[in-house]
Amino acid sequence: MAASDSDRAQRGIQSIEVGGQLLRALVHHGRPMALKDLAREADMTAAKAHPYMVSFGRLGLIEQDRTSGHYLLGPLALQLGLISLQQADPVHIATPLIGQLAQQIGHTVALAVWGARGATIVRTAESPSPVHVNMRHGTVFSLTNTASGRVFATYLDADVVRSLLEEERQRQKQRKGGEPQPPAGMPPVQPLPSWSDFERQLQEVRDHGISRSDGEVIEGVSAMAAPVFDHTGAIVLAVTAIGPAGIFDTAWDGQIARALKACADTVSQRLGASPAQAAAAGASSPRPER
Repeated sequence: MAASDSDRAQRGIQSIEVGGQLLRALVHHGRPMALKDLAREADMTAAKAHPYMVSFGRLGLIEQDRTSGHYLLGPLALQLGLISLQQADPVHIATPLIGQLAQQIGHTVALAVWGARGATIVRTAESPSPVHVNMRHGTVFSLTNTASGRVFATYLDADVVRSLLEEERQRQKQRKGGEPQPPAGMPPVQPLPSWSDFERQLQEVRDHGISRSDGEVIEGVSAMAAPVFDHTGAIVLAVTAIGPAGIFDTAWDGQIARALKACADTVSQRLGASPAQAAAAGASSPRPER
């Protein structure tokens, strides 16, 4: 009887999968390892692990330090990693995850990228709840009074953020007195913060690793946003959740915050970022002028 397509698709080569455990252990450890340590991490004997390492060495996946005898990743592994990073599309990677996140937290979730006009929505996953807040593709978030805007401002270059804050200040001055009162349900336009005041807000984002907004744009609507970093430690996305304030938990360590950060961290890891790079991004982001 012929095997089905699904059976054929699920078949693999066991020896490759076994040997792959050694490569996984080497990657996870992050530094050169002795054969006995590699074998232990891969749950096999050194005698069994050695032939795999010889073959991997011939392929260029690993190499052996001549002095210590320890194994490290080789030139082919480096080439594969670089090509993988070049092909990684943050939005493509994150899109299926935000659908799962929306189901998990019960609120609408969006992806925002940094565009010419600021943080801009490029993907949305609607809330499964009948009570939800809609977000449209192409919507641009304010730099200063939205969770998404502030999370980008926290991790972008300080000079860029100062310039954008000043541009937003100039636009607000031009509009002042030329527009009618905000419609019902919209909070009055607030003066933009000084750089020192804005920096205090950004420090709060750094401290918690997430940004939040409560009724700043629309009364009764809350939001939280978490940053996604690439392999260089640069912010590339904001994962943003938004919902009615009465049922939206904005606690820094609440269920929504934890789920958002977990989702953003997963995307960051798939883009090659490490926790150390994310921490460095936060440490080098905007600081107040003295």
